[in-house]
Amino acid sequence: MQEWLIHVSSNHEYTIYFLIIVLASIEGPVLSMIFGVLIKLGYFSFLPVYIALMLGDLFGDTFWYSIGKKFGYSFVGKFGKYINVDKYRIEKLDKVFHKYKHYILFISKISNGFGLSLVTLITAGMVRIPFWKYLSVNLAGQFIWSGMLIGVGYFFSNLYIQVDTWMSRAGVIILFLFVIYLFVQYGKYLKRRIV
Repeated sequence: MQEWLIHVSSNHEYTIYFLIIVLASIEGPVLSMIFGVLIKLGYFSFLPVYIALMLGDLFGDTFWYSIGKKFGYSFVGKFGKYINVDKYRIEKLDKVFHKYKHYILFISKISNGFGLSLVTLITAGMVRIPFWKYLSVNLAGQFIWSGMLIGVGYFFSNLYIQVDTWMSRAGVIILFLFVIYLFVQYGKYLKRRIV
């Protein structure tokens, strides 16, 4: 596995970064943590991975903004239940969006929206936040968010590398999964409070 990763990362560099951009547009946060581990192990360099992850995540965010702007309430009515977005949540967010749009977009980006990121991205398009304002605030948050997630992967990989026994490794994995579980539950709690 290690030889294959070294071979791919050194001989197919542009293809790898293109794939990172595509995959990050679908699931950037998890991919960022995985690449934090791979950077720690020496398979990739930080800066190109960081830029590719940010670009991919921004493409994904731009896609959801465009969906909100172009299709708005008709999209939410048809597909909202599949992505946890409904008209009630959007109407509630719309009331404060124009007044605090910069804060909402920035905090949503650096916190993954506390589980409401899709609602925020789609609503930004629906309420017609100017695209360049949307993109500039989102980009500022993306610098922090991608760097933080890569750092989490980098840091936790260090713990994983130093652990000697399989039981200890399992404990680190369980602890990591538990932290992710707590984060998800906190996001659900915040959603319930908003609704």
